[in-house]
Amino acid sequence: MSEIEEKIEETAIPANQYGDDSIIHLDDVEHIRRRLSMYIGRRGDGSDPTDGIYVLAKEVVDNSIDEFRSGHGKRIDIALEGKTMTVRDYGRGIPHKGMIMAVSKLNSGAKYDDKSYKQSVGLNGVGLKAVNALSIDFKVQSFIDGRTKWAVFSQGKLQEEGEGETSEKNGTFISFTPDNEIFEGYEFNVDYLVDMVKNYAYLNTGLTLMFNKTQYKSNEGLLDLLNDTIDEEPLYPPIHLTGKDIEIVMTHGSKYGENIYSFVNGQNTIMGGTHLAAFREAIGKTLKDFYKKDFTPADARTSIVGAISISISEPEFEAQTKVQLGSKYMSKDGVTIQKYVGDFISLELDNYLHKHKDVADILLAKILASEKDRKAVQGLRKETKERLKKASLNNKKLSDCKIHYNDKNEQRDESTIFLTEGDSASGSIKKIRNANTQAVFSLKGKPLNSYKASKKDVYDNEELSLLQAALNIDEDMDNLRYNKVVIATDADVDGMHIRLLLLTFFLKFYPDLIRKGHLYILQTPLFRVSDKNHNVYCYSTAEKDAATAKIKNNTVTRFKGLGEISPEEFKGFIGKDIRLEKVHLTPDDSIADLLEFYMGENDNIRLDFIRDNLRSDIDNVEEAQ
Repeated sequence: MSEIEEKIEETAIPANQYGDDSIIHLDDVEHIRRRLSMYIGRRGDGSDPTDGIYVLAKEVVDNSIDEFRSGHGKRIDIALEGKTMTVRDYGRGIPHKGMIMAVSKLNSGAKYDDKSYKQSVGLNGVGLKAVNALSIDFKVQSFIDGRTKWAVFSQGKLQEEGEGETSEKNGTFISFTPDNEIFEGYEFNVDYLVDMVKNYAYLNTGLTLMFNKTQYKSNEGLLDLLNDTIDEEPLYPPIHLTGKDIEIVMTHGSKYGENIYSFVNGQNTIMGGTHLAAFREAIGKTLKDFYKKDFTPADARTSIVGAISISISEPEFEAQTKVQLGSKYMSKDGVTIQKYVGDFISLELDNYLHKHKDVADILLAKILASEKDRKAVQGLRKETKERLKKASLNNKKLSDCKIHYNDKNEQRDESTIFLTEGDSASGSIKKIRNANTQAVFSLKGKPLNSYKASKKDVYDNEELSLLQAALNIDEDMDNLRYNKVVIATDADVDGMHIRLLLLTFFLKFYPDLIRKGHLYILQTPLFRVSDKNHNVYCYSTAEKDAATAKIKNNTVTRFKGLGEISPEEFKGFIGKDIRLEKVHLTPDDSIADLLEFYMGENDNIRLDFIRDNLRSDIDNVEEAQ
């Protein structure tokens, strides 16, 4: 048992007892370590870009970014060595008398008014304190006008401090090593950190960021972001508009869906918020007014690729992790974000299109083509809905749950749908799932290969039509019924093929499902190592080898399919200990290239790739079979 678990157990109150001893007080460090989800969201092990260690990294860098945005320091040095990250800025430096309090005491800082920072990300006096409390080693050093002060902490507790003279330039140095007790077995993914640093560069023109001695700098802001990340030839040169406290960039491609990045005060709001909603609304309205046609807003936004960044005073985020903006107002003057963004786009985009008739003509043709496709599909959709109603009467594919993601229910985030392979696998899950929050959709075999398919082909395919209806994403992603869409196929060749076909379907027609973090792969055990007293489930050959070394006279069972695992065993694999691998799309991933490589007519190239990347432990797996 870890130290934090021991502490929790020591203060646990026996069931049904409530007295004076029930009331306890946690100091700042204890509260952060026990209730870390309030401060950094999920724990994780570094395999997901939303894991806690990346939130810690952002909290540190955000403070340096706030210094730059306040006009102090034009360079930030960031380095990762092993599990230790360092950040050095050249701003004003943390005032020495309050430095230790600023990094260790909650609700202390200089961002509660606009005297020191006009438009910052951090406002709650939490960031550095959480980093400190959740790090096994944490060092802060401030340099101000020839004097320096430093302090070293471990798990939020001060170990030593000192001060003296220095020849260093003004600024702040932070070093931290996340606590392995909190983030068990974690590793930093350098690619995630590079994406983070690139975004900082795009959003802060004139700032130089050095990450592991590589320089990142942007001169064109969001225009650079779009040019660096777009994975297809745009229909027209990106439109780049800037104003006071706002910057937007947009173009259109030929793919389905929308791909719009959003930022607030330099913070990447991956879950959007009020500013993204205002952007989407304003684009539809402005284009409708410009062309004087009664366009459906969705037709104007189909295949749009763009980004919006705004700077506001005292932003209100939905959580400490700051991935979704909840603010209604730009500042204390009462101007709403909706009006500010709407007025800016209405004026500037209208002016741009009047000056660039060639772009206006291309954009009009694109909107009309989207409208034509939508109307053609609309007829199919009506036919399909009628057909699906009849099919659903005798269809056992979907075993639904009671609580959905688009419900106003506190458990909505737990809503999950498992996409299973055949009746045997779905049967096991159905028997032991939580019927309140877990649904099951049973595939009858290998679904349609949608690499070259059109929307019409999808509607003509009963299985994919039923899947679209189950997810409720046909018309708008906002109607998604399940927070987690989990592909649960067998760990064999057929299972991997089905997984690939489903990934192809989502990548082509619903990439936003992936971009917004809703698509997962279920990890199920490959082996069971057992004797009379033990049952150890192993998810890899390495885990199996470790278990067989500890358990003598063991029996090793190799699971080839989900149907081979009994319902009682399966209960542990989709409950609180469920292992899910999120499907990621990074800004550098090209959907077109991914689909072409894995599903295109390039058998020889794929064969070479398989030969070069064949896992070395496959022989061990075969032996276990």
